[in-house]
Amino acid sequence: MKTTPLKSSLGIFPKSWSEKSAGRIPGNIPIWVGILSELTEFGIFFAAYFIAKFYYPEPFVEGPQSLNTSLGVANTIVLLASSYFMAKAMSYIRLGNTAKCERYLWLALFCGCTYLVIKTYEFHWNDLQGFSTNTSEFFTVYYYMTFNHFLHVGWASCAILWVILRLRAGAYSAENNVGLEALAVYWHMIDLMWILIFPLLYVLR
Repeated sequence: MKTTPLKSSLGIFPKSWSEKSAGRIPGNIPIWVGILSELTEFGIFFAAYFIAKFYYPEPFVEGPQSLNTSLGVANTIVLLASSYFMAKAMSYIRLGNTAKCERYLWLALFCGCTYLVIKTYEFHWNDLQGFSTNTSEFFTVYYYMTFNHFLHVGWASCAILWVILRLRAGAYSAENNVGLEALAVYWHMIDLMWILIFPLLYVLR
């Protein structure tokens, strides 16, 4: 991300960091290989969604009305908050403030765990209503997409905990934070996928 002189002068970004990061892709090559593979996987799910919706329109009209939309909205808010906390953690590590960086990482981890708890309850709620992968074509797509995303949030949350431990061990600083940055990029990708999944499954008829 290229930083303007105005942003630098306002202190939004440290000058040294903005100069070093100009024209640089955040994270590292391995994380982008992983992200591209994940995007391909989700792309296949999205393609399956639209194909199934084209051939089975009625279940895709009735399906979203059967879901607990309030839980979907709650998880959307939780993940948006988590991305904010992750961005704040990155901004503080670039300033060399490891204490505040760790604080925001804990908040991001809390949001990740909250998402997992809400989604687990939602799966349980669906089960009580008698919904399963065999209920209809809509629920087959719903469970494949949401459970896959659930797994991504789960192991990314474990990665946040690992990064916190690494931060405490002094592995990251204002000058060396590529590992933390890679996690932040991956976390934002997971958040973006949910922003796409939520309207497709809970809102569109």
